[in-house]
Amino acid sequence: MSPLLADPRRSLELLAPAKNLEYGMAAIDHGADAVYIGGPAFGARYGAGNSVAEIAQLARYAHRFDARVLVALNTLLTDEELSEAESLIHELYAAEVDALIIQDMGLLRLDLPPIQLHASTQCDIRTPAKARFLQEVGFSQMVLARELNLSQIATIATQTEAVLEFFIHGALCVAFSGQCYISHAHTGRSANRGECSQACRLPYTLQGPDGAVIAENKHLLSMKDNDQSKNLRALVDAGIRSFKIEGRLKDLSYLKNITAHYRQLLDDILNQLPAEQGWRRTSSGHSRYTFTPRPSKTFNRGSTDYFVQGRLTDIGAFDSPKFAGPAIGTVTAVAERHFDVALLQDEDEGSQETLHNGDGLSYYTAAGVLAGVRANRVDGARVHVNDALDDLTVGATLYRNRDQAFERLLAGPSATRKIAVQMWLEQVGAHLRLTLLDSSAAALSASVSCDQPLQAAHDADQALASLRKGLSKLGETAYTLRSPADLHIQLTSPGFLPAASINNLRRAAVAALDAARQQAWQRLPRAQASQPPAKYPQTSLSYLGNVLNEQARQFYLEHGVTDIAPAYESNQELGAASLMITKHCLRYSFNLCPKQVKGIRPEPMRLQQGKDTLILRFDCKACEMHVIGPSRQAGAAGKPQRTTIPIVNLKTRV
Repeated sequence: MSPLLADPRRSLELLAPAKNLEYGMAAIDHGADAVYIGGPAFGARYGAGNSVAEIAQLARYAHRFDARVLVALNTLLTDEELSEAESLIHELYAAEVDALIIQDMGLLRLDLPPIQLHASTQCDIRTPAKARFLQEVGFSQMVLARELNLSQIATIATQTEAVLEFFIHGALCVAFSGQCYISHAHTGRSANRGECSQACRLPYTLQGPDGAVIAENKHLLSMKDNDQSKNLRALVDAGIRSFKIEGRLKDLSYLKNITAHYRQLLDDILNQLPAEQGWRRTSSGHSRYTFTPRPSKTFNRGSTDYFVQGRLTDIGAFDSPKFAGPAIGTVTAVAERHFDVALLQDEDEGSQETLHNGDGLSYYTAAGVLAGVRANRVDGARVHVNDALDDLTVGATLYRNRDQAFERLLAGPSATRKIAVQMWLEQVGAHLRLTLLDSSAAALSASVSCDQPLQAAHDADQALASLRKGLSKLGETAYTLRSPADLHIQLTSPGFLPAASINNLRRAAVAALDAARQQAWQRLPRAQASQPPAKYPQTSLSYLGNVLNEQARQFYLEHGVTDIAPAYESNQELGAASLMITKHCLRYSFNLCPKQVKGIRPEPMRLQQGKDTLILRFDCKACEMHVIGPSRQAGAAGKPQRTTIPIVNLKTRV
């Protein structure tokens, strides 16, 4: 049985981002069981496209380790784009891509090859009914909303056999994915079409109903970064089987560091789970690192486990959307071109922090603005810089957002991934036979023979040592011997074989095992849609349904939806509408929630950003906040006008 076809209920997958071919291969080397990557077009990260040829090369590399390549084709599509998308999907299928990540249901009505479909985060999967529906229309895997708690995840898991995926690390969109339209409203750049302008990272001023300023010039819609390191086992127990790292636009050191970090954590969990129940990872091989993973060392806005363990107050990165880095000390003296620091203890290393030439350092000015400086030269606790330090003050906390020594560890090759094998050299008549058996779940093997007879050995021990040394040289191959005991030499009598012959025999056996593994690769099966067509949980869809093309409209009609409004991107919502729906609540963040303080109900509140005013409405029953505003793009392209749905009647997607 192929490892990819093992019981998905007992298989754990680490899913890492890939900006391009180089990043994808690095993710595999550092322990990813699967990678997701953008194709030439229609991916939700504009400018992160890759050619089909490069993706095919990545697929060949990933399949060496039974790892998967998933292509994100997860934007909303116009009617004019559907034909091109259909052609691209056929090309990706021919390139041996394992699955597509999509959000536009119009794709399901096209003539697609039998490639597995995964539901994107933009599908906004928060309920058992939604998850069940997506399974019944042909999705094999789906990423659940990041806002869910463990209990909600566990409930969804009881209602579907599809593989459940969950984001465990990286940037957090403040809005429910697929339910954010502020970028399109303000700039014409749609997040659902891969061009988010990141309005959530801007500074805002929060005002109460009476106009009083509650918070001024703060990044009130900017979240800390997701970090589920401490919740992985709980997520496994709740039913998550694919653990997804965010970051298709992050740099290579982030990818290596974070992938290695979660690989080690998931391996620890797999070692704790009962082996007799069949728990395993979804790919083969083991990674070895030249560094110790340190998540705090690479880009983050602080960390939060968001809503997994319930609502928390401190989930926002209100001071800055940038990477300040971990605190390393306090400024004790400042001169024009240098400053002194009282360094803290490194909590992970158990020793005092050390500064390095080239470190990136940051601090908050007296005005509360995050500023940065590069260390030109370090003398112990004294940092020399090139630029004047007009805004650095004694007593300021110093942070490090680039650890030059750590970055140097990650700059070159920093991991190797090998599949453990056992090796047998046997004498069969006048021939020698070398067999390799891999450690994958499929336990694949290959054998080759050598007609050259053994020569009589003057020193039997030396001859045997020569055979062992030559056969063990697996070097740049994908294989390794765990220990000398995994090499079995079974000869009727000791003998000598020239080094060239040993090398040729070993290379032939490796090539044969490579071929056997390649031949054993099986494409993941496409899930079949149920018949008759499953009913969508609602009979009507507002613009929140994201129906941008006629094929998507027909899809929902076939599944029982009778009232279908066009997507926000069609520019037909001309009045004030919910531009963002979020579980993050500013009333709660500032201790103004009626559940925190009885009798208080400050509504509406306002966010001011430049000349823009956004109204905040609060759905306390659902525990959600709506960010409401008009569209600057209203009436674009001569679209017919339509009265917007009143906010009190808006229904989020099931």
